[in-house]
Amino acid sequence: MSESASISSGIAARYATAIFELARESDALDALERGVDDLGAALEASADLRDLIASPVYTRDDQKAAILAVAEKMGLPAALRNALGLMAEKRRLFVLPSLVAQLRERIARHKGEVTADVTSAQPLSDAQTKKLAETLRARIGQDVKINAAVDESLIGGLVVKVGSVMIDSSVRARLAALQNAMKEVG
Repeated sequence: MSESASISSGIAARYATAIFELARESDALDALERGVDDLGAALEASADLRDLIASPVYTRDDQKAAILAVAEKMGLPAALRNALGLMAEKRRLFVLPSLVAQLRERIARHKGEVTADVTSAQPLSDAQTKKLAETLRARIGQDVKINAAVDESLIGGLVVKVGSVMIDSSVRARLAALQNAMKEVG
């Protein structure tokens, strides 16, 4: 891990711990989880939001006003909203993606869940997501939260990552294996 990534991760970890503990003490973990999921989705969907948190062009005051307006509009819980304001004051909003990931991890650990990163060629339906979560739960022995993503280059099938285990049943991987096998024969 590079030194800057390590520093960012450390900053995000400290904020995540504080936010998580405040939410746990005030019995607001469900609201925090919804807020973190909403914030993560907003970061993925909005290039303007990603620009706001990363660009040094915006002043601290501008960043703080903007992020607090976004947090208010999204209805984020107080602990998260206040932390975002503090992060803007300290010029730490650039760690927001890492903060979201670390908060998701802490919440899942607290609930006894495991997160599975699932990449598919097409968006999974609710029924498919539910069936996959049930199958993984039976296999792992813990509740599984699905973090779904779409990558059309897979052609078909799934790539599932749970912890350090990766299962790649995509057509792309099968074609690559077939291509390698044909090279070995010829």
